[in-house]
Amino acid sequence: MRRLAARGAAGDAGEVAAPAADSSDSAQGRSPSSWRLIDLCAIWDAGVYLPSAAWNGASSGVARRRLNEAERLSSVREAQLKRLKVTRPRVLGSREQGQVPRMARQPLPPWVHAAFLLCLLSLGGAIEIPMDLTQPPTITKQSVKDHIVDPRDNILIECEAKGNPAPSFHWTRNSRFFNIAKDPRVSMRRRSGTLVIDFRSGGRPEEYEGEYQCFARNKFGTALSNRIRLQVSKSPLWPKENLDPVVVQEGAPLTLQCNPPPGLPSPVIFWMSSSMEPITQDKRVSQGHNGDLYFSNVMLQDMQTDYSCNARFHFTHTIQQKNPFTLKVLTNHPYNDSSLRNHPDMYSARGVAERTPSFMYPQGTASSQMVLRGMDLLLECIASGVPTPDIAWYKKGGDLPSDKAKFENFNKALRITNVSEEDSGEYFCLASNKMGSIRHTISVRVKAAPYWLDEPKNLILAPGEDGRLVCRANGNPKPTVQWMVNGEPLQSAPPNPNREVAGDTIIFRDTQISSRAVYQCNTSNEHGYLLANAFVSVLDVPPRMLSPRNQLIRVILYNRTRLDCPFFGSPIPTLRWFKNGQGSNLDGGNYHVYENGSLEIKMIRKEDQGIYTCVATNILGKAENQVRLEVKDPTRIYRMPEDQVAKRGTTVQLECRVKHDPSLKLTVSWLKDDEPLYIGNRMKKEDDSLTIFGVAERDQGSYTCVASTELDQDLAKAYLTVLGRPDRPRDLELTDLAERSVRLTWIPGDDNNSPITDYVVQFEEDQFQPGVWHDHSKYPGSVNSAVLRLSPYVNYQFRVIAVNEVGSSHPSLPSERYRTSGAPPESNPGDVKGEGTRKNNMEITWTPMNATSAFGPNLRYIVKWRRRETREAWNNVTVWGSRYVVGQTPVYVPYEIRVQAENDFGKGPEPESVIGYSGEDLPSAPRRFRVRQPNLETINLEWDHPEHPNGIMTGYTLKYVAFNGTKVGKQIVENFSPNQTKFTVQRTDPVSRYRFTLSARTQVGSGEAVTEESPAPPNEAYTNNQADIATQGWFIGLMCAIALLVLILLIVCFIKRSRGGKYPVREKKDVPLGPEDPKEEDGSFDYSDEDNKPLQGSQTSLDGTIKQQESDDSLVDYGEGGEGQFNEDGSFIGQYTVKKDKEETEGNESSEATSPVNAIYSLA
Repeated sequence: MRRLAARGAAGDAGEVAAPAADSSDSAQGRSPSSWRLIDLCAIWDAGVYLPSAAWNGASSGVARRRLNEAERLSSVREAQLKRLKVTRPRVLGSREQGQVPRMARQPLPPWVHAAFLLCLLSLGGAIEIPMDLTQPPTITKQSVKDHIVDPRDNILIECEAKGNPAPSFHWTRNSRFFNIAKDPRVSMRRRSGTLVIDFRSGGRPEEYEGEYQCFARNKFGTALSNRIRLQVSKSPLWPKENLDPVVVQEGAPLTLQCNPPPGLPSPVIFWMSSSMEPITQDKRVSQGHNGDLYFSNVMLQDMQTDYSCNARFHFTHTIQQKNPFTLKVLTNHPYNDSSLRNHPDMYSARGVAERTPSFMYPQGTASSQMVLRGMDLLLECIASGVPTPDIAWYKKGGDLPSDKAKFENFNKALRITNVSEEDSGEYFCLASNKMGSIRHTISVRVKAAPYWLDEPKNLILAPGEDGRLVCRANGNPKPTVQWMVNGEPLQSAPPNPNREVAGDTIIFRDTQISSRAVYQCNTSNEHGYLLANAFVSVLDVPPRMLSPRNQLIRVILYNRTRLDCPFFGSPIPTLRWFKNGQGSNLDGGNYHVYENGSLEIKMIRKEDQGIYTCVATNILGKAENQVRLEVKDPTRIYRMPEDQVAKRGTTVQLECRVKHDPSLKLTVSWLKDDEPLYIGNRMKKEDDSLTIFGVAERDQGSYTCVASTELDQDLAKAYLTVLGRPDRPRDLELTDLAERSVRLTWIPGDDNNSPITDYVVQFEEDQFQPGVWHDHSKYPGSVNSAVLRLSPYVNYQFRVIAVNEVGSSHPSLPSERYRTSGAPPESNPGDVKGEGTRKNNMEITWTPMNATSAFGPNLRYIVKWRRRETREAWNNVTVWGSRYVVGQTPVYVPYEIRVQAENDFGKGPEPESVIGYSGEDLPSAPRRFRVRQPNLETINLEWDHPEHPNGIMTGYTLKYVAFNGTKVGKQIVENFSPNQTKFTVQRTDPVSRYRFTLSARTQVGSGEAVTEESPAPPNEAYTNNQADIATQGWFIGLMCAIALLVLILLIVCFIKRSRGGKYPVREKKDVPLGPEDPKEEDGSFDYSDEDNKPLQGSQTSLDGTIKQQESDDSLVDYGEGGEGQFNEDGSFIGQYTVKKDKEETEGNESSEATSPVNAIYSLA
């Protein structure tokens, strides 16, 4: 967790915001917060610098990563203040506030000193005369000294100035008056001296090149601009040339010269191929600062492309391309074998002789170089040699300036920025390889164009006062100083008894109104010049206030602030401060008054709130202004977000609870990595927290809670660490190349906060499965180099995957390829099988060998087979695939099978035999299927295996069903293992019998089935016979005989009836006659012999014909309700009964017929 705090200053319409200190921080032992301020000056207090003010953020004392430290510079500040007292500053500073933290010391960056000087100037700097007062001209804007323009645009030369009265302008060109009115293309902007040269109507911009100077004049003097050198940008075409191929021996050095056409400004040079592909540069091949392309040693692969120098011109935005160079490399090893590119002894492997280094640029062992102060120094050393030399830099008698020195172009260049005189001396570069080393010494001389020590400032005096203008500059060589007045040399100006020139100083005594003028100081040497304008103005002005009246300034409690009171007057007024109308002057203790009149309150307290009055007084009068000060409580984050570590996909909550002054509006916002945070749909921002749902790797970073009001702000920072998958490894390199091994080295990627546990090395080959990656080996996460075992005749390419607890990285970019030499196979294919797909064949299959086991080209397989235990000759065939089908085989017989690998280098080892089988068929029926019933509850089944299984038995299928007469139950199916030959059925119905069907199975299917039935239960034989009597053969025969007898009886009865008479009938009857039957008491029937009476059993139809009735002696009618049964010998012992139901339904339609049985008895 990090605690940051900042206080901002803001204000409008006279309102000024001031920073605050956190009293509770001090009370609790925490370092006070640092504040964000608007003005650079407000970040200083008694020499304490707070960098956070410029960086819009700061860190508290409890922060783990401090962003703000300070160093006391009181001695520097005092020296500057003493120097500023000489110039008698009398204006006003801006409104600024700060605080007094205790900060750790640190070296200050150079720009801080400039900020400090600006701050001091605001407290007592250059004098500004209000524009409503008369004053000489002052140049406010001008073009740069070296002004390069685009020839396609109009030319603009700027010159603006202020003064009262407003100044007029004129120009010189090449030190001669430039008459603008005579040139229609040239005009001057209104109320300005800016020149505009218009080419829309024609003209050549080059005609206007030269040195221009602007003069701004009013009745009080003349101010001058710098001498502006106008140049038109140029981008000349490349000269046409035909370049012959460059012939070079492999290993020799080579320089391809660019020689770009001269341009203004100089073009940017870069090298590409003619197809606009960038030339890859490294320590062996690189571009020099002069634009040439240097090869420390040429290799065969360098001729794979051509080389074209390109020049990009800034103003025209054009790129010009030189005709390309082509290389022809002579070599002792004509094959560009990729396997040698990273060979540890690549040069000797390619027959290239090794050489000691020698310098290609600069030539020789020593050279010299001059650089101007403030510019960049660029030193360059490019060396040739085999192997490619390494470059190192040193300074004689000291160390390289670490804060300004950096290495470029693969250490071939040393750049030192912002050179000063201390950087002069001797530098040397050391080029070394394993064959030796050489060095080149560069003597550096630092010269300097003039630079200011004391630049002259405007001088405002009252009549009779004394003053001075100082123009002090330095340079190498020492610059000369020339004074001018109103643009003319001081020597040719009218004499002035009140003015005295003493070298670089002009002294004025008892000045009068006539002394008003603009003075120019020109200091120059051979490397440049400086020109400064400073006017002398003599005024009688009573005091006046320059800031708005009755300002309201709100400040934060316990902070430091400064109340400003800008004023002007001549002579210089004196300024005093009062609070709440009290008569005592505020100075000393908690108050400090600067020379410009600003009142500093070192630590604001509640009692400091009130109205402050500043009063400026000189001999001509006085002026006063009031400032109302309000004190507010500071904004403070009292519960800060904590550093957190989270896995991807989890939820994180960052707290931020704030206390603030209730009269101020509070705004809470969040920053991520110091940039405003976009609150997306995965985030939820509340008043006191920020929640992140489904944390992703992109969410990692610093989160800053910013609690701000219009006066101040407090910041608290926490860092969210997201555990993610590692980044991919990079820069794979193959070394130690051997017949069957290679060393693979890689650079690990970022572990993304979760340590790498493993590296997985994968390979790809381009013959068998191009584009398919296979795992090769696995290594601990602590290594980044491994020796890989390789197989013969494989064109390897490797990549590496990093693994941590979160997951796996993306694969690295693949390495270059490396091919191993071939050899006979050392193994044979695996998983050899022989199985029939039909009953008369056998298919031999195997797993084909992969690229790492092929060991050579044209991998094939020798397939051999023969019937097992027959000792017959082996059959063989050569196959390129992974299967072979043997035809015309017996059903399911064993075979010996062998499969041997072979390539162009030879055969693999002798393979072992594998037993396979030809195709299967349906099995025969199971043997000796037995059904036994030991009791009424169970039935036992037993069987033997089929005589001809015709394959591998997969089991048995038993189907059985219960039946009882014509009634059949639901069929049940049971499947058994091939080893099972017994099964017991539990009877659920003690009456029914069971029918069983059993078949054997192979992989082809179920074979022939055998069927058996269970025996009938002994105590139920009669019931079953009676139930099934209608289906017995003997019963059918008996019924036929009875039918025949009945027919004979009917014939006899018919004959008897036709004769008439009565016939005796047996008294014994099986079925009694009905009450309506006509009979005699003696038991005899009385048959009528009337011709019109139909026979018993027939009826008369409507037409008088006789219709035969249904027979009364149906077997069904006789069998119902009977008690007849069969004896054990099969004889019938039952009786038939006469059916009555039919007689009752017929009524009186017919008379009762004689029972057939009785008729038979009567006949008997």
